[in-house]
Amino acid sequence: MKRVDNQERFEALRRDYETFTFYAQEVTLDKGVLSMTFHFSLDDRYYFHPTLTLPSRTFYSWETVPREELETLAFHIGMVEMVSYWKLACPKTVVVKPFDLKLCQKKWWRHLFYNGLGEFRYLNGIQCSEKDFLHIESGTDRDFKSITRPVVEKTLIPVGGGKDSVVTLELLRKEIPAIPLILNPRGATVNCVEAAGYSLDEVAVINRTLDPTMLQLNNEGFLNGHTPFSALLAFLTLLVSVGTGAHYIALSNESSANESTVPGTDINHQYSKSIAFERDFRDYVRQFLSEEIQYFSFLRPLNEMQIASLFSQCEAYHKVFRSCNAGSKTDSWCGKCPKCLFTWIILSPFISRKRLTELFGKDLWADPELKPIFEELNGTAEVKPFECVGTVEEVRACVEAMEGNRANVEAILRRFNDEHFLPQRFEQLLKHRLHV
Repeated sequence: MKRVDNQERFEALRRDYETFTFYAQEVTLDKGVLSMTFHFSLDDRYYFHPTLTLPSRTFYSWETVPREELETLAFHIGMVEMVSYWKLACPKTVVVKPFDLKLCQKKWWRHLFYNGLGEFRYLNGIQCSEKDFLHIESGTDRDFKSITRPVVEKTLIPVGGGKDSVVTLELLRKEIPAIPLILNPRGATVNCVEAAGYSLDEVAVINRTLDPTMLQLNNEGFLNGHTPFSALLAFLTLLVSVGTGAHYIALSNESSANESTVPGTDINHQYSKSIAFERDFRDYVRQFLSEEIQYFSFLRPLNEMQIASLFSQCEAYHKVFRSCNAGSKTDSWCGKCPKCLFTWIILSPFISRKRLTELFGKDLWADPELKPIFEELNGTAEVKPFECVGTVEEVRACVEAMEGNRANVEAILRRFNDEHFLPQRFEQLLKHRLHV
């Protein structure tokens, strides 16, 4: 998506559509299948009803979770789902009817909307302060319930089909009971958990559907753009943690995710994968939802290069992993996008060019059409790609390694970022694997 000037469109839509309302969440449990439907409206002129379904699994015990706690979890998922629909017209007022929110909670959610939609604002040329971005009102005095369910020594591991979650899954599954989690299963996610030795019946699955009215309005000229998907995933993992009793939720976000996409600004495509969001989310959960569930990124101490080095040793996954968004529906590498080129580059110090050519279907390093993308990755262009890619420093070090100089690669591989939230057991496991 190219940057455009939609400031006037943004202001006009905010005049035409004054209020976005989160009316309710519906939670049903039928024969072990947990379903949720959220009810939103844009000025009571357009209505949206997205859904989530969690198929039955033997490791769930939803019947023992108090109804009020399920409603609380569904409500928070709905608050993040709302972002995708609110952004169509960005109304100044958001009315939340299911539960009351304290002032500090309203500020927390406004902060998430503003920063989670940073790329959306940048690419649409929208100028607006965080204070003026939206105002949240509660339509009830009903307080939600905190989570009381006890936890056990299990780790929930979201698997996205890329190299990062593969490394987390491979390092943890033999050390502590683990439950993989897949949102909207596709070829790469299913193939990766199967390569780890799990059947789909041993995996927590969430099926998410978008309301088609949103897609219709996108085609009609309403605002569109990137939303904080990983923030939605965070609250979804909290739900599954409660259903399984898992004490730990181990994400696979690395330290490189903290780097701004637009240099000199706070605009970060990976905001909801950053340490800033992780800290905010942990604080919110501890204060309002659960003091027992531990959410953290297992790979936060690492950079993309260290993860690539570890992944190069996970040969059982090499043919099935995919990090390409463009090729996700066909379970392929498109060979034309920033994710494809970055993945090739970051793996190049550890996997031969011949082998990479076999895995990607062509020699990406020899493709002249990828030069503009390469310039974005290596910092020559003004802005990095709006994709989940590593730092400029890492890309440059990999290029130097391809030219015969591995000094900077070796230096980057020796790092360990101490800004993380890993419980001691997980930190020691990671250090032992890295020999640091």
